[in-house]
Amino acid sequence: MPRRVWKPLRLREMTAEERAELTRLTRSRKSEARVVERAAILLALADGEKPAHIARRLGVTRITVYGRLRRFNRVGLRALHDAARSGRPATYTPDEKAEVIAAALTKPADLGLPFGCWTLDR
Repeated sequence: MPRRVWKPLRLREMTAEERAELTRLTRSRKSEARVVERAAILLALADGEKPAHIARRLGVTRITVYGRLRRFNRVGLRALHDAARSGRPATYTPDEKAEVIAAALTKPADLGLPFGCWTLDR
């Protein structure tokens, strides 16, 4: 079986706008923590820091650092945010949820019901 040869991963050239956005995010106090961490990973890579050192400094795994690097090279700044995931379809529509909330905020007597307060079962 032929031996597998690994090519070194390199961060693609970053635009000035991308660098400015990453810098802004790393200083943000209102952005999600995971977005700030991902921005810090990418900025450190852009500054030439080694993935193992970044992982140690930020308390993440090297796999996480390499994953962000690959994703940034592929999709740019969208790599900062979680990708859409499949899952179970919604059980209730937004209209059905709104109807339940409206009923819960109304006194049962006003709806012609024979009890005075709502319970979990009702």
